[in-house]
Amino acid sequence: MEFKLAFIGFGTVGRGLMELLLQKQKDLQQTAGFTYRVVAIHDIILGTLMNEKGVNGRTALDLAAEEKSLKNHPDFVKQADAGHVITSTGANVIVEVTPTNIKTGQPAVAHVELALTNRKHVVTTNKGPVALAFHSLKKLADENGVEFRFEGTVMSGTPVFHLCETGLAGARTKRIRGILNGTTNYILTQMEKGIAYEEALRDAQQKGYAETVPHADVLGWDAKAKVLILANVLLGAHLRQDDIPCEGITTISLDDVKAAQKAGMRWKLIGTVERGKNGVTAGVKPMLLPPDDFLADISGVTNALSFETDTLGVTTIIGPGAGKIETGFSLLTDLLAIHRKNP
Repeated sequence: MEFKLAFIGFGTVGRGLMELLLQKQKDLQQTAGFTYRVVAIHDIILGTLMNEKGVNGRTALDLAAEEKSLKNHPDFVKQADAGHVITSTGANVIVEVTPTNIKTGQPAVAHVELALTNRKHVVTTNKGPVALAFHSLKKLADENGVEFRFEGTVMSGTPVFHLCETGLAGARTKRIRGILNGTTNYILTQMEKGIAYEEALRDAQQKGYAETVPHADVLGWDAKAKVLILANVLLGAHLRQDDIPCEGITTISLDDVKAAQKAGMRWKLIGTVERGKNGVTAGVKPMLLPPDDFLADISGVTNALSFETDTLGVTTIIGPGAGKIETGFSLLTDLLAIHRKNP
């Protein structure tokens, strides 16, 4: 199968995937038999490119970086919306990388639904569709004989779902627990150095770890969306956002951090999913961790996740939870997973 890719969204993550595709094109063909053409790129700000013979990805990257527009690309087209690109470009795989809307999931949910209905595989890093509509989208994918994959929605390129799909296949997961937001972990790490919360936040913003309006990170919303995904995808729950209690780190003071250090403890924002007698529960909150808890040793922007199963006890993965290339890599691993099922 030749992969004919259409990008819906061409921001940081989409460009990260494009860079990897260009960099690894020969290697992927030689080692995995993976071949591709980019037949379209649609971005609501940059514009739209379409060419069934293949869009020049390097030129698209250069124009997006230097001119903030694709209008000078030879494959630029006017008045083409996302729906037209999904249905009318000959693409057989849609790369949905528009910004996450965790309140409604739109327009990404509509993009994914349209693609699956038209029997096109979908890979995405957008948390909205997976957090808010996973079961219906998975059903739609199965009915149409295509794949809906989303490795990058929880820990960027660090393999959460691939691990569970293959390495932990046959094991029953009882509990998932971890640090799922690098921004808050970085802020708490800085506070342990005696830096006040407000200053640590400004530092995180200057380094690009936190947005100008940081609520999704510091109030725990980002971690909550990831916990919701883990609960519904891996433990088969049907939880909604309102079912998950969530508390961020804004109430943790420098005095709290110093007191924890004096007691040999560390504050961490922890997301938890657990299978119990009354079903699956989940939550996000700051926790004081003792030194013998492996999560206490996770510092900076690093993420970590542990899976407690009936067969292996606790299995832990540690790695980056964000980044242009790292998140782009998650899309590449999803494409390769589809390729293995459709050689």
